[in-house]
Amino acid sequence: MLIRLKGGHVVDPTQGIDEVRDLHIEDGRIVEAPGAGEPGETVDCTGRIVMAGAIDIHSHIAGGHVNTARLLLPEFHKAHLARPSDTKLSKVGWTTEETGLRYAEMGFTTVVEPAMSPSSALHAHLELADIPIIDKGTLVVLGNDDMLLSMLRDGESEAAIDDYVANVVSATRALGVKTINAGGSAAFKANVRTFSFDDVVPDYGVSSRAIVKALQASVTRLGVPHPLHVHCNNLGVPGTGSDSVAATMEAAEGLPLHFAHIQFYGYGAGGKRGFSSEGTRLAEIVNARPEVTVDIGQVMFGQTVTVSSDALRQFAGRATASPKKSVIVDGEGNGGGVVPIEYKEKSFYNALQWAIGLELFLLIEDPWRVFFTTDHPNGAPFTAYPELFALLMDREVRRRWLDALPKAVVKATRLAELDREYTLNEIAIMTRAAPAKLLGLDDRGSLAPGRVADVAVYEASGDKEAQFGRAALLYKDGVKVVENGVVVNRRMGRTLSLQTRTDASMTQRLDRFYEDRFGLPSRFFGVSEGAVGARHAFGEVAWRT
Repeated sequence: MLIRLKGGHVVDPTQGIDEVRDLHIEDGRIVEAPGAGEPGETVDCTGRIVMAGAIDIHSHIAGGHVNTARLLLPEFHKAHLARPSDTKLSKVGWTTEETGLRYAEMGFTTVVEPAMSPSSALHAHLELADIPIIDKGTLVVLGNDDMLLSMLRDGESEAAIDDYVANVVSATRALGVKTINAGGSAAFKANVRTFSFDDVVPDYGVSSRAIVKALQASVTRLGVPHPLHVHCNNLGVPGTGSDSVAATMEAAEGLPLHFAHIQFYGYGAGGKRGFSSEGTRLAEIVNARPEVTVDIGQVMFGQTVTVSSDALRQFAGRATASPKKSVIVDGEGNGGGVVPIEYKEKSFYNALQWAIGLELFLLIEDPWRVFFTTDHPNGAPFTAYPELFALLMDREVRRRWLDALPKAVVKATRLAELDREYTLNEIAIMTRAAPAKLLGLDDRGSLAPGRVADVAVYEASGDKEAQFGRAALLYKDGVKVVENGVVVNRRMGRTLSLQTRTDASMTQRLDRFYEDRFGLPSRFFGVSEGAVGARHAFGEVAWRT
């Protein structure tokens, strides 16, 4: 059936469109306006904004650490007990079901889980398959695994490294590759408690720099569309953390590299509290390096929980847990940890974290290279996104928030002098067009004819939080799934992964490796076509040539 969305304010930076016009949908795709005949359905979009469905490139929505957080914090979940909807805990604990529903209600149609351990891939995919409506993808984590570190130590060829990376990506049905504190978790197993970019992993003799550069080069040679996704060393450490991310950015050397949640590295060690903003410095580096892309990991105030495969930094952060409980996992590869936290508006440190994230959003000039995230749930639950949209699009909203913060924070940040307001076009770039381009998802992030009909419609309003908090309409693959901010058609999306690309000799080698380490062949850790059930489909994404 042909559907016409009539008279909406269409915003599509991929076509240079920012005007009132009609949009047509047929058979799950955007189509050209028909030359004759009437559509089967006409939807009046007067006074509404029409965009492609939003894409979140970095949100922890599935996998071992997410599930461990649910087990650690049952009091955060609605299923645990009845509680008023306005309590702190009501915004934190989402089931797989609620994850899909809440994202859809805000106009999101694709979300990427950024940290899947190769040995836990099936677990992650089973959870992803249980999330309704939205399409999903996941990044596989390498850089602390014994196989790769041994290959680097032994000086194996680029071809061998490429075969290994391609096999792991294919076996785990990943959309890309991430490295988390490269070498840091391996060093943690040898009782190392601080680890920087040029430090060497005990027993392997390779530095974090060497690991990142090897993976960056391999991902580029293989044609993985998404650049290597880097969680740098020394996350959250004032002074040292900002130096680590700066050094890693300098090491990009013209090849694409994506940096995750850089807000958590934007801390200096200045001032009487030993905590200051490095937002300007990091923004200047990003602005000067076109090969670098970043997501922010914005902190918002309230209760949340940190989940990370950075075992070294999570171990260090367990003393600050709120509530006072945590889980640290020292497993194969990265391990990781779950540490709950409450970001408090009246805390100098938490309020400056909030300000640093906004500094980065406002000082990084190119919206095609900065991405809208809270590193859910680490900086804040994804349900805080509407507030964040308002903060970016309305300087008066920012000023009201600033007025509520400690005076020392206002003096320590440049935020009060930054008048920039994101436009609708820039929001569409940062949350639609640019994520699709970065991930290699050529069928979405755009309203051009032939693209998948993932379309979000919002009521135009001066209140940006209200505007982006409830989609007036959401079409997923051309089917209406949300109306007036409420899901009206619960259906299942796909999990997006790169096409299978394996080398037979590497597969045999990995079988021997897994038999030796775990007593099982490598296929037990892979994700087969039917592993997640007949009702769930995978969508293949092409490698770049």
